[in-house]
Amino acid sequence: MPDIHTSAEDEHESAYSGLLVNDAHWAFGTDFEDPLAGVDTTIPDGVDAATLATYALMLGDDSLVMSHRIGEWTSNAPDLEDDIALSNIALDLLGQARLLLARAAKADDAVVPTLPEGSPAPPEDALAYFREAPDFRNVRLAELVNGDFAEATVRVLLFSVWRLAVFERLRESRDHVLSAVAAKGVKELAYHRDYAARWFVTLAQGTDESRRRLITAYDALWPLWPELFDTHPVEAAAAEAGVGVDPATVREAAETVLDQVLAAADVERSEAPRRSGVLGRTGRDGMHGEPLSRMLAEMQSVARAHPRGQW
Repeated sequence: MPDIHTSAEDEHESAYSGLLVNDAHWAFGTDFEDPLAGVDTTIPDGVDAATLATYALMLGDDSLVMSHRIGEWTSNAPDLEDDIALSNIALDLLGQARLLLARAAKADDAVVPTLPEGSPAPPEDALAYFREAPDFRNVRLAELVNGDFAEATVRVLLFSVWRLAVFERLRESRDHVLSAVAAKGVKELAYHRDYAARWFVTLAQGTDESRRRLITAYDALWPLWPELFDTHPVEAAAAEAGVGVDPATVREAAETVLDQVLAAADVERSEAPRRSGVLGRTGRDGMHGEPLSRMLAEMQSVARAHPRGQW
């Protein structure tokens, strides 16, 4: 029978040996290997590299920005269970963002910003931390400042219902990376949708106050729902090339699911008018509101202050 007692030296070695290795790493990564290592990143025949890169950037920015907003609920949710659930949703989206931004950089390194000399940031981190707001291509629904828990419920529901409809078709992408990300993402997004749908019904059928808050949030966010299905020229080109999905083609499927949730909650379709763009431009065009600039200033502050930071 092995000796269950260990010396102080043994305990020190097992618990802290990893901290004693003199191995500096860049401060802003989760690990330091290519996230697409071993994956076929060859651009499919007949596909324009810039189109593929920009399309992947759009999907990646949606995930990154939405992840950050949902992540702001960590330690702020109504109870521990929802704190963990929202944190997991944010982490799922962050994982998608990393792969999608890495794909964009692999397809066309021209999308990667020029970094300060000596910065060891990998391409996906460079895209996250060293672009300005007009360079982001996320939908505007993702970037809004957080409201109350009802607002979070509605936002996750709208985003995940739309995103899931897109990813279900994206699994057939001719691009191996996008199809793999979508195949994994549909499982994650189905959980996000179901989590938000349960809370949507619960709040709608709860107290007068919970229903009032839910309807207020729903009416406030509904004007951005139509924008999710607008077809940007890059999305159209990606769909035509067989690597992307035209969001307009998934609207019926997405709204069928959303109508089921609304019916279960006894909530009518909102009549709030759609939010217009600025000179016809929206998030896909790099046209954003002040909330994104403020969010990026906070999110990027450490990386920009210490571009060569290591630990």
